[in-house]
Amino acid sequence: MTRDQLEHAIRAACDVSKDTELWIFGSQAILGEFPNASESLRASIEVDVQPKNRPEAVDDIDGTLGELSLFHQTHGFYVHGISIESAKLPDSWDQRTVPISDPISTHGKTGLCIEAHDLAASKLAAYREKDKEFVRLLLIEKLINVKILTERIRTLKVKEQLRERLLQWVKITAEELEAPG
Repeated sequence: MTRDQLEHAIRAACDVSKDTELWIFGSQAILGEFPNASESLRASIEVDVQPKNRPEAVDDIDGTLGELSLFHQTHGFYVHGISIESAKLPDSWDQRTVPISDPISTHGKTGLCIEAHDLAASKLAAYREKDKEFVRLLLIEKLINVKILTERIRTLKVKEQLRERLLQWVKITAEELEAPG
């Protein structure tokens, strides 16, 4: 996905949901803070969104713009309407979002992208291989800081056992990446 495609998704999802603001919280939220993120970080053709003021419209978005929809077939990417509550996010994440808004490219609508460290903590909480690889790439490309990521993981509302696993993963991964080749 490209930043232009994300802006298109913002326009379309806002139109369908009749809202002017969206939470963007899947991997493609990285395009808020890093519009020119590497191709490996933008590999997904899906953007996860929830209308900020009309959360009940997620099903309308998913039905109209979701996987296998005419929108997906036409544009080669799709918009997944899903509740943001399905994501585990650090405390105060909503105060750190990165807005994407432009009178032309988003028609004045706003996509509120989860900040990179919050996104990484959320991805790790899911603890799937693809999510760990995404965070590893963020670390390799120096788009996130280990100390800040660790602080965000500490504020996730997850079981202590999972939190310890995530902190250990970050510690080991950071050490591996710093090791001389």
